[in-house]
Amino acid sequence: MRRTILPAVAKPKTIYACTACGAQHPKWLGRCNECGKWGSLEEEVVASGGAGRAGLDAIPGEARDLLGFGSPARVDSDKVRTLGEIEPGNVERFSSGISELDRVLGGGFVPGSVVLLGGEPGVGKSTLALQLAAQIDATTVREGGGERSVLYISGEESPEQVRLRAERLEDDGRGVAILAETRVESFANAWKELQPKLVVVDSVQTLQTSRVESSPGSVSQVRESASLLAATAKLHNTTLVLVGHVTKDGNLAGPRVLEHLVDVVLGFEGDRNHAFRLLRASKNRFGSTQEVGVFSMGDRGLEVVENPSELFLAEHRDGAPGSCVIPLLEGSRPMLVEIQALVAAATYGTPRRTTIGIDDGRVALMLAVLDRRTPVDLVSRDVYVNVAGGVRVNEPAADLGVALAIASSALDVALPAGSAACGEVGLGGEVRRVSRLDLRVRELARLGYSTLLVPPGTKVQLKSRASEKTRLVEVDNIANAVAWLRDG
Repeated sequence: MRRTILPAVAKPKTIYACTACGAQHPKWLGRCNECGKWGSLEEEVVASGGAGRAGLDAIPGEARDLLGFGSPARVDSDKVRTLGEIEPGNVERFSSGISELDRVLGGGFVPGSVVLLGGEPGVGKSTLALQLAAQIDATTVREGGGERSVLYISGEESPEQVRLRAERLEDDGRGVAILAETRVESFANAWKELQPKLVVVDSVQTLQTSRVESSPGSVSQVRESASLLAATAKLHNTTLVLVGHVTKDGNLAGPRVLEHLVDVVLGFEGDRNHAFRLLRASKNRFGSTQEVGVFSMGDRGLEVVENPSELFLAEHRDGAPGSCVIPLLEGSRPMLVEIQALVAAATYGTPRRTTIGIDDGRVALMLAVLDRRTPVDLVSRDVYVNVAGGVRVNEPAADLGVALAIASSALDVALPAGSAACGEVGLGGEVRRVSRLDLRVRELARLGYSTLLVPPGTKVQLKSRASEKTRLVEVDNIANAVAWLRDG
């Protein structure tokens, strides 16, 4: 009796990849050995044998060339030169049609650059991407560059859903070419046919490629798909915008290597309960990372906010204890925001410390300094600190304003009308200087504020640059600031 021997079936090989840093491990571990994060390893199936090569061979030759699979190496890349031999060229940019976005980018998009736009679900990433596509398309048509200069690739929504969302916008972007697809290799024909100026992918977590056998959204799929699209964009001098989600920690979902292979990383921040949205750049190879863009979410999409200080202080009223205005500086733009504090008797044994829009560590530091260096008693009292308007304050220059708002609520004494405060407070209670105070003073004077508490030596530092409309009151420590508050 003859026995039939069946061919052996190769067992799929699995690895465990870290969702935070992308490191690969042969077995599951509770903690990643590379980045040290707990519970971040996920199982992925690795192509066995030549499966990956077979998937590559199945792709048409035109798609392989377009997507950068077999692009030839640059002939001048092997020549070693000194920096003195290289002529600095001017980076040619084109405007996005959105002034606040151009500000954050450093003047507009650079052809061939890759931009990663991240944010929480519902903050307005897709709305901003669709408005960007509509503005680029309309600008190209006005300049006589033809139609269909933008390719919008939607991996989460159908074309009908994108069309319904576009109708709510001021510019519906009728000429924007849309492709509802998640497989990277399927982008090749549309990319080659249109030769677009801008490609928007919403979102990068939905993409998948034949070169990796894991499920969409995995570390390998996100990394490989983004690498192929980035290589294609640079090969064809196309600007690529990748929309990505963030985790509950506020970091971009997917491996950290995704941030390294792009040129610009933009973070879209905002509170769903407020209309304001802030756009920041955490990485920018073509400009500064200190600029911030301010938007307002309305019925017709995102609207540019040219004067954010006026909107942040639209509901501010003088004469209320526990309120202090501080001049912040975001890049080269000064903004006035209101710090609100409420000090109340502790209902339970342990007093509560609640903060919204500001680091709780900085508030705890101010409470300790006030309790130790001033006669304000905060040991057995609840303290609540809030930044009005949904703004996030991270600058140490807000220390003096936070301390005065807390002291004002504890003493039930309001700050004088038209007054503000700016300065960093040390553990010894001293008030330290802050940068670019002239821009802050100019913004206060523009909005009619007559008094500003500042660190010592500020008058000499500003000299003639200080506005004559704003009186500068120098305080060298927090105790003097509280005494000024009491004296009115």
